[in-house]
Amino acid sequence: MSHTATGEQSKITVRLQQLFVLAMVSLLLWVATRVVPEAGGGLSAVAATGFLLLAGTLASEQLEWFQVPHLTAYIIAGIVAGPYVLHLIDHKTVDQLSTANPLALALIALAGGAELRLADLRKGARTLGWATLFQSLFVFALTATLFAALSPFLPFLHGVPWTLVAGVSLMWGVVAVTRSPSATLGVLSQTRAQGPIAQATLATVMTSDVVVLIMLATVLTLTKPLVEPGATLSLHAFHELGRELLGSVSLGTTLGLLLTLYLRFVNRSLLLVLLLLGFGFTEVLHYLHFEPLLTFLVAGFIVQNLSQQGEKFLHGIEGLGSVVYVVFFAGAGAHLEVPILRQLWPVALALCAGRAFVTIAAHRLGARLADDVPTVRRWGWSGLVSQAGVALGIGAVIERSLPSIGGGIRSLVVATVAINEMIGPVLFKLALDKTGESRSSDEATAPVAAHE
Repeated sequence: MSHTATGEQSKITVRLQQLFVLAMVSLLLWVATRVVPEAGGGLSAVAATGFLLLAGTLASEQLEWFQVPHLTAYIIAGIVAGPYVLHLIDHKTVDQLSTANPLALALIALAGGAELRLADLRKGARTLGWATLFQSLFVFALTATLFAALSPFLPFLHGVPWTLVAGVSLMWGVVAVTRSPSATLGVLSQTRAQGPIAQATLATVMTSDVVVLIMLATVLTLTKPLVEPGATLSLHAFHELGRELLGSVSLGTTLGLLLTLYLRFVNRSLLLVLLLLGFGFTEVLHYLHFEPLLTFLVAGFIVQNLSQQGEKFLHGIEGLGSVVYVVFFAGAGAHLEVPILRQLWPVALALCAGRAFVTIAAHRLGARLADDVPTVRRWGWSGLVSQAGVALGIGAVIERSLPSIGGGIRSLVVATVAINEMIGPVLFKLALDKTGESRSSDEATAPVAAHE
């Protein structure tokens, strides 16, 4: 009993020390930004990186008492430190921090593919098939309908033709289908969860990225006559889509085989290899017009399932990711446009609530047809609420496609993603804890944030 009390008192002391350190560093940076407001450039970016790493890590430790996932804590730390709250980090510095995003996304995709074990996919093929079908078509159709119903409350759609509203609604349906591999892998990394919910969620979320790419190209092609007067239906986009998908899978397979040989016969400086892939190879993929997320996903899958190097590969990714992911998610929080969220929050909240309801309904129907175990039927939807980079990317594509109203649509995407990314990880972690799939938090090593 005395040992237990002493242990609790020690934990409280450590938390208070961490809180004091966080407060003092924040105060120091706040004073520095007021005394030398013109400070910028490389020093500003380096200081911001260090601060977000420290603030995100300490915030995750503090909020862990309230069962808040580390990923959500990182985002909160970024929001508070960002340009719209404490203004410790300005807009220019936030943009500079985004240069690390390709590395984070490459690590997410590589780890996501390596987490997909062929034996688990075969065992859960029925679940994955029904989940993908309903979470794609059902969610797409009903959320598009909901967007059309709420369009009178969106200022940027006032006075536009009904055909444009219809086209934008279909595009919004694609946005709603997107999930967040980063949030899923982040929570799984923190909780070290293993079980049917963790496996089903991971497979569904990673598969949805491929489905969304196909849906986006299809919808953009079919809606072009609706949103652009005089435009005609073209099949060129389908040709480009096929080339992109086949090229990404082929290159990912080759990369996976090369990584397997490297891990088997060299097995040195994996950190350097991951850095080269994240920063260098990603640019090559963009130049070739291939999809980096899909390419790295396939590469990780090959390493895990066609060799004995999967666990070694995951361990190497976690070593680098434990730092990169903190900065990535905290930077995403700092990049959040808080004024946009204030302006559009009623419609954004309604769209998020509607999407969550449809997601739950689609999951329950798919789980029943797949004859899933009771825990998956009840809680399997929890990991499908989060949204992140894929949704924001689609918002940017829509903005380029519709210059006149695209800015408003992208702002709404940002607002809904902010809500879903704050709530989704909490729901997923709650489900894993409730079903007993989470391992003891003491087994997890902080600050492992995510495999995103």
